[in-house]
Amino acid sequence: MKGFIFDLDGVLLSTDELHYQAWKKVADKLGIPFDRTINDRLRGVSREASLEIILEKYDGRLSAAEKEDLCNEKNEYYKELLHTLNERTILPQVRETLKDLRAQGYRLAVGSSSKNTKTILQRTELDSCFDAVSDGNNISKSKPDPEVFLKAAEYIFLDPKECYVVEDADAGIDAAVAGGFYPIGIGPASHCAAAKLKIDDFTQLKDIARYGSGNAR
Repeated sequence: MKGFIFDLDGVLLSTDELHYQAWKKVADKLGIPFDRTINDRLRGVSREASLEIILEKYDGRLSAAEKEDLCNEKNEYYKELLHTLNERTILPQVRETLKDLRAQGYRLAVGSSSKNTKTILQRTELDSCFDAVSDGNNISKSKPDPEVFLKAAEYIFLDPKECYVVEDADAGIDAAVAGGFYPIGIGPASHCAAAKLKIDDFTQLKDIARYGSGNAR
């Protein structure tokens, strides 16, 4: 193995609360019930697919243009909330682990469906930790399609079979499997049957990198 590709939200940091607040504002405007259980279903999926999940409880009909406007409106709310992020948002263990992986010679990339990935990495000062970023701006299909990970592997000049993918969502694990990557589940995805490795803590990646895939449950 020569590389690690990381999902962003839920793996390197958590902006779940910011997404929740932004989608809640849109749902409230439409009079749609929206809670954290529904919000959990939005993990790892695109903005457009997230809106379709929210609209399952909507009685009205919306045109494609209206849906696009709502997606843009949500994103504007979300971008406003991103101003609350800074370098202290990231746990020290994340920075230390990324530094360790790079010191071991691994190539590192981010593979996220979010179109705000680069902004988030800059605000949290994580942008210098990665060799490449593949995000919602350079893909046409969201997870569980593997496109975002395939692009990330291409950007760091590696074959998928040479890369671990670290994911917290089942859709991301499915995307990694579909692309021929080695999927590592963390957080909610540590219970995903398709994850080949399951970890409880980000720092476990150091030993996996150093000693191989036997160092996880």
